[in-house]
Amino acid sequence: MKFGKEFKQQKVPEWTDAYVDYNGLKRILHKVRQFRQRQRPPTPMRISQQLSLYKPFSGLDVKSSPEETKNDVEDQVIAVETVQNGDSREVYNTNFLPSTNEGEESEVTFFEKLDEELNKVNTFYRDKVEEVIEEAASLNKQMNALIALRIKVKQPDIKKCHILRKVSTDSSSTESSKSDSPNREDTLESRHVGSKIDVEGIDDAYRNGVNPDNNESDPLDVLDRVRINNTLESPMSTIRSVLNDSKDKDLRFKKEELKEAEGQLKVAFVEFYRKLHLLKHYSYVNLLAFSKILKKYEKIALRRAARSYMKTVDDSYIGSSDEVTLLLDRVESTFSKYFANSNRREGMKVLRPKRKREKHRVTFFSGFFSGCSIALLIAIILLIQARKVTTRKEHSMYIDNVFPLYSLYAYIILHMLMYAANIYFWKHCRINYSFIFGFNQGTELSYQDVFLFSTGLAVLTLGTFLVHVHMKVDSVNAVYSKYTELVPLGLLIVFVAIFLCPFNILYKSSRLFLMRSLFHCICAPLYKLTSQVQAMRCLEFYICYYGMRWYTKEEKCHHLDLYNFFYIIMAVIPYWIRFLQCVRRLFEEKDWVHLVNGSRYFLTIVAVVVRTVFELKMKKSWKVLALVSSVAAILFNTYWDIAIDWGLLQRKSNNMFLRNKLAVSHKYVYFVVMVLDIVLRLAWLQLVVKFNIRALKGTVISALFSSLEIFRRGVWMFFRLENEHLNNVGKYRAFKSVPLPFSYYEEDENEKKDE
Repeated sequence: MKFGKEFKQQKVPEWTDAYVDYNGLKRILHKVRQFRQRQRPPTPMRISQQLSLYKPFSGLDVKSSPEETKNDVEDQVIAVETVQNGDSREVYNTNFLPSTNEGEESEVTFFEKLDEELNKVNTFYRDKVEEVIEEAASLNKQMNALIALRIKVKQPDIKKCHILRKVSTDSSSTESSKSDSPNREDTLESRHVGSKIDVEGIDDAYRNGVNPDNNESDPLDVLDRVRINNTLESPMSTIRSVLNDSKDKDLRFKKEELKEAEGQLKVAFVEFYRKLHLLKHYSYVNLLAFSKILKKYEKIALRRAARSYMKTVDDSYIGSSDEVTLLLDRVESTFSKYFANSNRREGMKVLRPKRKREKHRVTFFSGFFSGCSIALLIAIILLIQARKVTTRKEHSMYIDNVFPLYSLYAYIILHMLMYAANIYFWKHCRINYSFIFGFNQGTELSYQDVFLFSTGLAVLTLGTFLVHVHMKVDSVNAVYSKYTELVPLGLLIVFVAIFLCPFNILYKSSRLFLMRSLFHCICAPLYKLTSQVQAMRCLEFYICYYGMRWYTKEEKCHHLDLYNFFYIIMAVIPYWIRFLQCVRRLFEEKDWVHLVNGSRYFLTIVAVVVRTVFELKMKKSWKVLALVSSVAAILFNTYWDIAIDWGLLQRKSNNMFLRNKLAVSHKYVYFVVMVLDIVLRLAWLQLVVKFNIRALKGTVISALFSSLEIFRRGVWMFFRLENEHLNNVGKYRAFKSVPLPFSYYEEDENEKKDE
C-alpha cells in the first residue's frame, strides 16, 4: 500500500485538517517533476548524484559522519530560520538558497508549504499537550480524593493523623528526580498525573499506630474540601437537581459511593489514556509524513535537503516533546496499581482493548442465512397462492388479524438491515459513528455482525410464519387448529429470551447497550439520550390479541374502544419522548433552538392524534383537520431534516445548495436524498387522502408505509451523523466528555468569583 493511502487511513477522523497536507505537497512536487522532464536528459554526473540519494534514510534516527556532514554543508540548498512569535512559540521559515528561476519557483512554493504544515502541526500538538497536562493535574486531585475515600470507607472509625506522602518510583522516576526544584509538586502535577498516595503504606501505618512527620499534610484532609458531583446521569440525580439548587452532595463514606466514584474515574482514565495514545500516534505519523515527502523531493529535484530539514523537525516541539510518553507510562502504572490490583496485564487489557477481528464464519453464515431467508420468502408466497389464502373469506380475515403480529419482526429486521448498511457507508466515508453513539472502544458491532444477526432473525421469523400458515390452512382437527394461534406468541417469547439472555453470547455487550437506551427512552426526560421507539402498535396488538383472548374469535381489536385509545397513545409515545428531551435541553442549555425543535415534535403529536382519530372515525370533519395538520407537520419536519439535521441548503456554501464540507464525494447524492425525504414524508398523506390502490388494502398499506418510514429514517440517520461528524471535525472534537466524581470547594469558589 502506498504511504498516501496508509497515511489517510491512520488519521484521527476529527483531526483530519490538523495533519500534514501530504497530498498537497505531492501536487507541488508533481509540478517540479514536470519542469524537470521538460529539461534536457540527465547528464552522467546527475545520474551519479541521483544514485547517491538512494542511501538509507531513516529520518530522525540518522547520525551522519563528519564527512557526510561536510558534504551536506557543501550541497545545502535550504536554510531554516526559527522565529519567536508573540506567544513565545517557534515559527519556522525556510530560505531557498539557489537563485530562483522560472522552474525553481515550484521548489520555493514547496518549502513555503512545508513550513506552513510544520507550524500547523506544531501549534496543534502543543495545544493538545497543554490540554492533557491540565487534565492530568485534575486527575491527580481526583485520585488523591479517591484514595482518601478508600481509606475512610475501609476504616470508618479512623482518626486523622499526619501520614507521609510517598511518591511512587516507577516509569516516571525521571520526573521525580527533580526534587531539588522548589516547585517540585507543581512540576509533577504539570508533567504527569503526579504523586500518588501509597495506600498500602498508609494502611500499614494506621494499623501499626505510626504517626510520621507531623509537618507532612494528612491525606485525609482532602475529604474536608471534597464533594460528590451530581452528574445527572440517573433519574434520581436528575430529580435531586430539580428539587435542590446544589448540583453536588456531601460525602457519606459509603461503599456504594466509593464504587460509583471508582467506576467514573476508571472510565476517565481509559478515555484519558486513549487521548494520549492518539496524540502519540499523531506525532509519529506526521513525522513520518515529513520524512517521506522530503525523500520524494530529493528524488525528483536531485537536491540534498532532507537531512537539514529533518533536523529542524527533530528539534521542533512535535519532534522533541516527551510529555505524552511520560504521561502514558504514568497512567499505565497508576491504573494497574489502583484499578487492577497491581496486575499490569489486566490493566492494559482495559486501557488498550483489542480490536475485533473479522471472522470468516460471520461472512459464511450471513450468506447462508440470506439464502435461507429468500428461499423461505418464496415458499410463503407459493403456499399462499397455492392455497388461495387471500381469496377465501375465512382465511383472509385470519391473515388480517395475524399480519400485524409478524409485522413487528419485519420492522425490527428492517431497522437492523438499515443500520448495517449505514455502518458500511459510515466506515467507507470515515465517519466516526462509534464516538458519536458513545460506544465503548472494541465493543461496537461491524456491519457484518449486524447483518448476520438480522438475517438470522429473518430466518427464524419467516420459518415460523411458514409453519404457522401451513398449520392453519391444512389443519383438520379444530382443537389442533386452536393451538396454532399461539405460534406467534411463542416466537415473541423466543425474541425476548434472546434479547434478555444473561450469558455472554449473541453480542451481550450490544444487547446491554440497547437495554440501557430503551430504559433511557422510558425514563425521559430524566436521561439526556434517547432513541426512536418503533413498532409500538404491534406490541399493543399482541396484548389485545392474546391478553384479551381475541384469538378465539374472528373479530378485530379495533372494535374495542380501550384498544383504540391506546392505539393513539402508542402512536404518540416516540414523539412525546423527543418532546420531553427538548424541554430538558432547553432548561439545561438555555438554547432557544430546542424550543423550536420541541414545537416541531408537538406539532407532529397533534398531527398523529388527529390522523389516527380520522382512521378510526372516518368522518369528513376529521379528514380536513387531519389533512391540514399533516401538511403543516410534514413541511416543518422536512425543512428541519434538510436544513438543520443535515446542514444543507446553506446560502454561502462553496457547494451550491449544500454545505462547505461533504463526506460523500458525489454531490448529486445529496440532491437525490433531499427529494427522497420530501417524497417519503408526503407518502403519509395516503393514510388521509385514501387513494384507491386495489392491490393494497387494509393492514398491507399501513405496513408498507411503515416500512417506507423506516427506510427514510435510515437514510436520515446516515446524513445526520455525517453532519454531526463534520461539526466534530471543525472543532477537533475526538473525545467524549467524561464526568469526574469529585469537586473541590476552592474550585467552586474560584468559579463563582470569575462569574
